[in-house]
Amino acid sequence: MKHIATVALMLSLGVAGVYAQERPVKMKFSGSMVPTSIVMQPNTITDEELLAGDGALGSFTFRKLRTDALAPEPSNACSGPSQVNIPVVAGGGVFRFQDGSLLPVGITEGALCIDFAVGTAHLAETYQILVGRTGRFKGASGALTLKATLRPVLFSASGQPVLLTSTGEFEGTVFGVARGEEGRDERR
Repeated sequence: MKHIATVALMLSLGVAGVYAQERPVKMKFSGSMVPTSIVMQPNTITDEELLAGDGALGSFTFRKLRTDALAPEPSNACSGPSQVNIPVVAGGGVFRFQDGSLLPVGITEGALCIDFAVGTAHLAETYQILVGRTGRFKGASGALTLKATLRPVLFSASGQPVLLTSTGEFEGTVFGVARGEEGRDERR
């Protein structure tokens, strides 16, 4: 009887260890971004992004709202003569994976560096995993970083970009997803 109890305890600890493992995540994406009429804070502009991609956790879509300050701020990362740094002040999104699992995230910090000379912007954001996780992410926690390049496609009559492409990747660490449930074979 002691042996059965010992084996059962070892198995349960082993399963808990599998679920608590650190999962490095790298996921590439592409998609689009448009400004919205949503006002999340005074003196800001809110954009909606729709992204799709694939990576360590499987195929996904990502829908996000991001609120940027209207006034630029100085930054060492964005300091060229034709560059402007716009702080990201709020936002969040939801990953939806091919199996239907949802992984909500909130922005903890971010910045948009617009380079007017080349007509592109570089977006960097850090996300924290939030409550409301479903499916294989029910017990997940961790953080992800987004790095994206934005390029305008369409402009308004006043010259403001109203449709942009967004390409880039997410990287980070997710805890609480069991091995074998990542959505793709790790040998690929």
